[in-house]
Amino acid sequence: TDEVAEGGEPEAVQPPRGAVPRRGNSAHGPPLRLGLRPGWRAAVRRLRQLAGKQQRWNFRGGACTAGTCAHYNLGFRAQVERFPGLAELLPKVCTEDRTVIITSVNEAWARPGSLLDLYLESFNNGEDTAHLLDHLLVVALDPAGFRRCVAVHPHCYLLEVTTVNLTSAARFMSRQYLELVWTKLELQQRVLELGYNFLFTDTDMLVLRNPFRRIPVYADMSVSSDDYSAARAHPLDNPLNTGLYYVKATSRGVRVLKYWRAARARFPGAHDQSVFHNIKRELVQKLGVAIEPLDTVYFGGFCEYHDDLASACTMHADCCVGVDNKVHDLKDVAADWERYKGMAPEERKRVGRNMTWTVPARCRRSVNWSKPVHP
Repeated sequence: TDEVAEGGEPEAVQPPRGAVPRRGNSAHGPPLRLGLRPGWRAAVRRLRQLAGKQQRWNFRGGACTAGTCAHYNLGFRAQVERFPGLAELLPKVCTEDRTVIITSVNEAWARPGSLLDLYLESFNNGEDTAHLLDHLLVVALDPAGFRRCVAVHPHCYLLEVTTVNLTSAARFMSRQYLELVWTKLELQQRVLELGYNFLFTDTDMLVLRNPFRRIPVYADMSVSSDDYSAARAHPLDNPLNTGLYYVKATSRGVRVLKYWRAARARFPGAHDQSVFHNIKRELVQKLGVAIEPLDTVYFGGFCEYHDDLASACTMHADCCVGVDNKVHDLKDVAADWERYKGMAPEERKRVGRNMTWTVPARCRRSVNWSKPVHP
């Protein structure tokens, strides 16, 4: 049985850098001294004995339990400082089964009338989706994006990317774009380590129906696809799109994010989706991860969608370059959905089955799109 990330047997125990003793009492006696001084090995042996118990240890920058401390090495301090307040925010956002929905925005995407507004409106206009807004965490990548987020949504988290300027639209494959997508993985890894499942979606997406009803429960990770066909020899032969993916908070889930982030160095200049494509079979073979591609009948996008409004859960503005193009074509999709939702049940059966989505012409022209060829 796979263990949740924050519990279970520790893999390695090292004295965290900068650990200092604090005065006070605990249920297990006085605190052990874990400073980097003679005798610390004996203290580590004692820590192993207490692993899994809720003995608290205080460190500069935060606190952890004996069980959770075992999961961190000398990078512990940096990790705590990297995401201040996240551990306190997640319990307020998660569902009963400790699941959160995550999306990320910058100032360009969060402007009034831009992608964030369309994204949030889609939850309110979808079927069985409005309540999911209570479990949506919007990660803002700059202060302007954060200010706009808190004006329109109750659950926002500021994660500043200080190495580059992300206040303007980050063009695909630019340095700004790459920094954005790799930073989101770092935060997602921490969410898993804290014991929360997550569904990540890009903000250039409409949520039409509850996506959790179509996500398989047996997979460690479920990922949307640009071009899905069940006829392919192996499920991983489907081209996966990391604009939407669900990961369980298990030790395997944590290892997926760690392996994915570490693989960036092997593919310089590549974005997260490209790296994931190169390592997806390694994740299965080396880590034993179960990865399931999601059918475009339910999780469609501008790369490939089906004119089946009765089944669609999400519509992603992939195969598209330019925020203005995405906004324009997503508004057309939203209008189609409103017309479909406005039909009486009898009319849906008679007319709705013949409805088609408005072709996302501007987006497809922006990438010289061609129709996928299925096996």
